[in-house]
Amino acid sequence: MEHSFTHHIKAILAEFFGEKSEAVFQQSLLLQYLNLKTRSAERGSKARASFANLYAVYVLVEDYLEKKFDRQGDYSKYEGAAFSNLFTRQRQLPFGSKLQNHALNNRMNAEFQKFFPTGELIPILRNLENNRYWFNENLLKVSLGKQVFNISKAVVRIIDEYVQTKRAAFSRFIQTCEELQSLPEAQPAEVEAFIFSLLAPNVDARLFEIVSYSILKFYYHDQAIYWGFDLKTLQKENLKLYKTGRTNANDGGIDFVMKPLGRFFQVTETLDFKNTSST
Repeated sequence: MEHSFTHHIKAILAEFFGEKSEAVFQQSLLLQYLNLKTRSAERGSKARASFANLYAVYVLVEDYLEKKFDRQGDYSKYEGAAFSNLFTRQRQLPFGSKLQNHALNNRMNAEFQKFFPTGELIPILRNLENNRYWFNENLLKVSLGKQVFNISKAVVRIIDEYVQTKRAAFSRFIQTCEELQSLPEAQPAEVEAFIFSLLAPNVDARLFEIVSYSILKFYYHDQAIYWGFDLKTLQKENLKLYKTGRTNANDGGIDFVMKPLGRFFQVTETLDFKNTSST
C-alpha cells in the first residue's frame, strides 16, 4: 500500500540504507506497519492520527537507542524500561498529553497481529510482575542475505517526520479557524465557496466536525417544538444542538446531540449516505 506519506518513509530509508532501502522496506513488517499507520498524514476528515500506537513504538525504540543497544550490548539481558517512564514520555510528545495506557499494554500488539496475522512476532514484550517493557528486537533487525540492518534509528525518524507533518496540518487548521472570524465581512459568494472548501475530502477531521456542527446548528436554530405531558401544559422550546464532549473508541460514532428531542447525529465525509444519519 502506497499513500502520500510513503515517499517520506522511503526517502528516510534511502538515507540510512541507500540502494538496499527498498529491500529493507519490503522485508520489514514493522516498516510496513508504520506505512499503514501514517496514511492519515495528509488525508482528511475520517483519517485519524493514530498517535497512541505509534508512540508506543516510539518510546520503546527511543529507550533502545538511548541505551545504545543498536550498537553494543545484549538487549536480551536488559532489565526493561519501566512503564511509568514510558507512559510519562508518551505524554510529553506532541499531541500525546491525553494518551492512555492501552497501546503499551495490548492495543498496539493486537493491531499489529490484525495487520499481519501470519507473522510470528509481537512488537511489545512485557513482564506483568514488575511492569517492565521491551521492544521485540527481531523486528528492529532486517536480514538481507548475510547482511543485517538495524532499523531502529529509521523508525524514530519516520515517526518524527509524521508528527511534524501532522503539526503542520494543525497549524493550517488554526489559521483556517482564524480566517473563519472574518467571514461576516466577506461577500455571500465568498462565504459559500469558503464553507464548501472546508467540507472537502482532504480537510482535517477537527475542522470538518466544527463546520458540520455550525451548519446543523444554524439549520435548526430557529426551529421549535411544542411538547408536554398533556394538551393543557404544552410548552414551546427551540431546538438546540450540542457538540458531544471528549470522545473515545466506544462513543458509537456520536458527534452531536439535540435537545429536547434527544436526537443523535453522526457526521462523516463520505458518499455512503446510509452512514450519514441522525437517530
